[in-house]
Amino acid sequence: MGHHGGVCAILENKEIENHNLQFQQQDVPTNLKAFATLFPNATLACSFGPEDMVIVDMLHEHAVQLPVFYLDTNLLFAETYGLRDLTIARYPRLTFHQVLPAITLQEQEAQKGANLWESAPDACCAIRKVLPLETHLKGFDGWITGIRRQQSPTRKDAQILEYDQRFGLYKLNPLAFWSEEEVWDYIKTHNVPYNPLHDHGYPSIGCAPCTRPVKEGEDPRAGRWAGFAKTECGLHQEVTS
Repeated sequence: MGHHGGVCAILENKEIENHNLQFQQQDVPTNLKAFATLFPNATLACSFGPEDMVIVDMLHEHAVQLPVFYLDTNLLFAETYGLRDLTIARYPRLTFHQVLPAITLQEQEAQKGANLWESAPDACCAIRKVLPLETHLKGFDGWITGIRRQQSPTRKDAQILEYDQRFGLYKLNPLAFWSEEEVWDYIKTHNVPYNPLHDHGYPSIGCAPCTRPVKEGEDPRAGRWAGFAKTECGLHQEVTS
């Protein structure tokens, strides 16, 4: 297992299990600090969703100095860009890095045709999210995400600490065992900014062309890529050989 400069802890499976047992008994700020100690060269992937906003707030309030990055597909909602600006102003002790695709929307249209997200959403996600993420993560040995087990069947086995085979680095899912209610309780208690679209039937927010409001009784991720057999952009899917 290679790593990218600096001293990186290489953990055996047993050590990962032991950390998980410990992490399940500790609060999230303690786990964030422990992860930052194990992997000083780690980063938070922030989509400005409610879970990520909770983690941003905790990193800032508990002085965990890890950089934050966000994937800017150039197709986010105006509300998401507004929340980004608010977040950067609200949390001055954190650094936020904008990660852009290698090609602009104009270049994508010239190469692949107009509105690629309508004809081939996987190809669009690959260009605008997955490849930029892969490139950015090459500089780190750990990353933090807002994944929760409750979010979808593909996430139901998420551990707090995992080795991410796909990207070749360690992944902390500090809110893996939190309920949606706990996330929103934290947001309200700590007055954490959040995307106003959440108040208008959007539980899961991605790119504007591929996200619609969710109807009563639908799966929370049903609003993503409606009409396609697709609920994940490919960032957190397990590699299947």
